[in-house]
Amino acid sequence: MKQTLTLLAFSLLLTVGSFAKPPRKPMKNAVVQHIVLFKFKPETTPERVKEIVAAFEALPSKIKEIKGFQWGTNNSPEKLNKGLTHAFILTFDSEKDRDAYLPHPAHKEFGKTLGSSLDDVTVVDFTNQAK
Repeated sequence: MKQTLTLLAFSLLLTVGSFAKPPRKPMKNAVVQHIVLFKFKPETTPERVKEIVAAFEALPSKIKEIKGFQWGTNNSPEKLNKGLTHAFILTFDSEKDRDAYLPHPAHKEFGKTLGSSLDDVTVVDFTNQAK
């Protein structure tokens, strides 16, 4: 009887434990996220916006320090975007890599591509501090 109760208790612990969430895989702390938000001028055509996005998407193939690239258009229902419509996230392994990207000729050339199409731009960089 005692052995049966022990086995039952052990089985119950295993069952309950199987529903626990697995631990979150931590990101590498040195990762630097470079977030760029664009607000285009009203007269900027959709075709021009596509050209700019394509030029931005080409940067990872030209700048080896870029380890990740994502982009999308705002779809937040909160209406707090202040007219910023396009978000770009570039990932770097370190601040040193991000610092090499900033003056890179391909990045500078991309800046020229923007011309007078932007009404506003916001840039925020951060080093992951999540535990």
